[in-house]
Amino acid sequence: MIEAAMIWNEPNNKSHWDPEIDPEWQLFGNMANLAADAIAAANPGITKVLGGISPIDCGFMNRMKHYGVLDRVDAVAVHGFPLDWNLWQIHEWPAKIDDIRTVTDLPIWVSEVGVSTFGAEEVQLWGLQQTAELLKGKAERIQWYSLYDLPRTWEATTRHREAEGSSYYRHFHMGLLREDGSPKPAAEEFAKHTPAMGLVQWFHFEDHRLDDAVAWMKHLGVSYLRTGLSWADSFRPNALDWFDRQMKALEDFDVTVTFCFTPEHRGIAPHHTSPPQVPEEFAAFCSQMIERYAPRQRLAQPQSHTASAV
Repeated sequence: MIEAAMIWNEPNNKSHWDPEIDPEWQLFGNMANLAADAIAAANPGITKVLGGISPIDCGFMNRMKHYGVLDRVDAVAVHGFPLDWNLWQIHEWPAKIDDIRTVTDLPIWVSEVGVSTFGAEEVQLWGLQQTAELLKGKAERIQWYSLYDLPRTWEATTRHREAEGSSYYRHFHMGLLREDGSPKPAAEEFAKHTPAMGLVQWFHFEDHRLDDAVAWMKHLGVSYLRTGLSWADSFRPNALDWFDRQMKALEDFDVTVTFCFTPEHRGIAPHHTSPPQVPEEFAAFCSQMIERYAPRQRLAQPQSHTASAV
């Protein structure tokens, strides 16, 4: 059910990793190395991907190279939202990819790219067209964020929430589908670019949108999907039942699973962005999920036959 395992999400973004606890990302580098080794031991056939970085920063990538992380993964990933959050223009996408290629020869995945409809739905349509033109053939993997708008009653995964002003509310309008499941104009355009472009859809614990999401992705021609399995959620009651249901529903797609989110009680600080107290515990979670959903294929042992006399 899993073709690739992504180690964390946006590790150089303070909404996903606490730079006050780990300012040089040494703890992250060590944790990523442990996780990559654990995933490889569980199933060496799984593609290991360094969590998509945001912002796109060669300095951070060089740091990961220095810590040995790039020696253990099979691809690196970047995230970009130039029409919403980044301080660069959409036409700079090829240059951003080329910058990372100066650091590593590993395949580069654009594991999140998207445009919000916060201002106008037509902006998303134009942005999707431009993104496809700029990135198809330039990056080894392109995954559009996202299928659904975030329900307004939920919270976006960001550190400062409403204090971010309009930047925060853009998180709620990134979908090709509105909160009620109706398609925006960009949905029809997106279907013109599948299967070359994939999707990103994070499913919250016991997400009511799961089955409808599967139906929509098949309708749009999606073949590969990026989602997540939360280490923090694994401590909820009935967590494995939910994980099983989620992964079963997604079995018709090539799935990249992102492993992330520190359980509050296992972090150095009680927050999902905190480095863990014991990084081996995160590695063990990664290994357990691979063994459960992408087990190593074991070859049948040849049977011995005793030759009969003629």
